[in-house]
Amino acid sequence: MSAQEALPHNDLEIRPASADDVHAIAAIYAWHVLNGRASFEEVPPTVQEMQARMQKVNDAGLPWLVALYRGVVVGYCYATPYRPRPAYRFTVEESIYVDNGITGRGIGSALMEQLIAICEQGPWRQMVAVVGDGKNNAGSLKLHLRHGFEVVGTLRSVGYKLGDWRDTVIVQRPLNDGDWTLPE
Repeated sequence: MSAQEALPHNDLEIRPASADDVHAIAAIYAWHVLNGRASFEEVPPTVQEMQARMQKVNDAGLPWLVALYRGVVVGYCYATPYRPRPAYRFTVEESIYVDNGITGRGIGSALMEQLIAICEQGPWRQMVAVVGDGKNNAGSLKLHLRHGFEVVGTLRSVGYKLGDWRDTVIVQRPLNDGDWTLPE
């Protein structure tokens, strides 16, 4: 199977993350922190910190999902409140990470589809994402555009990591009726 060939659909499972998944989630994210372009963190969070992050998402009533390929966690995504002020309560921010050794094979798309579907069951009307180092993170940007996000802005050189300046690209997509109707 080539590096870019889609995984067999029946071998990929998307489900809510559990406490048993936190070690794999932390390992996937650690690679991105230390080597990748997306995360602006410089020190990988501990397993305990990742568990606390997962709990905060769960406490907010938002989804944290994992992708399993033949029973092994190979990616994850989640939604968080966009900002804490009450006027932002109908907007969520999405984050997604896939094991670096298995990117480009449909895992991100499967995660994104499920995350959007779950968020559309709630009261949220907008989903945003901050694509770290957007100009050098084409795979993530393409994934978001494929799932209905549009680029709404670029913050230039807002991060400095591993010896260079990094931009962030802000993308956004409506959920449900978006801003076409007032929230209930």
